[in-house]
Amino acid sequence: METTTEKEIGEIQESTPDPTVGAVDVPAPKQTPSSLTAKVPEVETHLYRRGKGPIAIFKSNLGGWEQDQLEVRDILDKYGFKSVYAFNPGSGRGVPIRFHPRNGRSILGYKDGTVVYIDGEPTDSLMKPVTKILIGVAVITILITLIVRDTPEWLKKLNIFGGDFPPWVLACMVIVFARMRKRTKDFLNKLGW
Repeated sequence: METTTEKEIGEIQESTPDPTVGAVDVPAPKQTPSSLTAKVPEVETHLYRRGKGPIAIFKSNLGGWEQDQLEVRDILDKYGFKSVYAFNPGSGRGVPIRFHPRNGRSILGYKDGTVVYIDGEPTDSLMKPVTKILIGVAVITILITLIVRDTPEWLKKLNIFGGDFPPWVLACMVIVFARMRKRTKDFLNKLGW
């Protein structure tokens, strides 16, 4: 005959354990900074050129301390604009978007996920000022030759070049001097002149 001890020693039967009884709290694995993924705030930007377009639609990350500033200088450099403006496709161009000169971020903040419409003003080409200078030289030269048929007496006395002084050289000197003075005004102020 079997005794009670033999019955208890018999086969081990598997049963589903109750999760609340004798459960040990296992800590969740620690997340390292490399495993964390934070969503970078961004806005959808519709970019126009002088009210025509959109020439580009892209997502732009927001930067700054509070992650709410638009990276304006990056847009200016990438698309060759000298300035950007707030834009409404229905009514047109609005106020200029101002940005900080050091970091290139907008002064006003934007919310994550918004749609921003921007109108850009392209930079002037180099041909425009060169053409203006050439036309200015031609006009001044024509005026000098029409008004002064003979070389001025004071210019003959100077005799800088050792001969006759053509009027177009005088016109070039006047225009170059005027342009240099206009361009270097800030530079000379910094030097104390």
